[in-house]
Amino acid sequence: MRLIIHLRFLLAGVAALLSFGLDAAGGSEQLHRFLTGITSLEARFEQSVLNEEHTQAIRSQGIFYLERPNKFRWDYSEPESQQIVADGRQVWLYDAELKQVSVQNQNSALQGTPALLLISGDPVENSFEVIDIGRRQDMDWVELIPRDAESQFVRVLLAFFNGDLLRMEMADKFGQVTRFQFLDIKHNPTFKSTFFQFVPPRDVDIYNR
Repeated sequence: MRLIIHLRFLLAGVAALLSFGLDAAGGSEQLHRFLTGITSLEARFEQSVLNEEHTQAIRSQGIFYLERPNKFRWDYSEPESQQIVADGRQVWLYDAELKQVSVQNQNSALQGTPALLLISGDPVENSFEVIDIGRRQDMDWVELIPRDAESQFVRVLLAFFNGDLLRMEMADKFGQVTRFQFLDIKHNPTFKSTFFQFVPPRDVDIYNR
């Protein structure tokens, strides 16, 4: 269950992170320019998940990698080692502490999430209303509102400064909020051909969904 909760938030996180690395245009313009520009990226992330009362936060951090089309990887280092890898066909979720791996068909796992929309290159307006909401805290903000009434998320907020995405906030239907801060962003790095391939370690339980 913990792995699935992580996946739900991280797949939305992929979509928001995709829009950085552009000049100081408004948030919606930066989002559109990305779709014809960047092919890969790498960034450190710090994540906080708040409960519906916003009184408790689960904090974690690690490194995110992406290669278009259809590949990404989240390597969690704290508070425990976890990994989520999308190889273009399947999504693998590995919890080192629990010695468990969950594997899902990628299309099914990403269905209805911003991740599938953006890494496949479909127009964002097909699934989201995109709203520039101005400048706050010295950052330019854009809001994504899902058009699908069945979406798990109510909205996604993105904050840019000098062309880079610095913050992201996602709110779901249950009142839970996930916040990201991105650091040490690298645009269009080159990865080895095997970088997004996941090989399950020995002596782990594998669950197919």
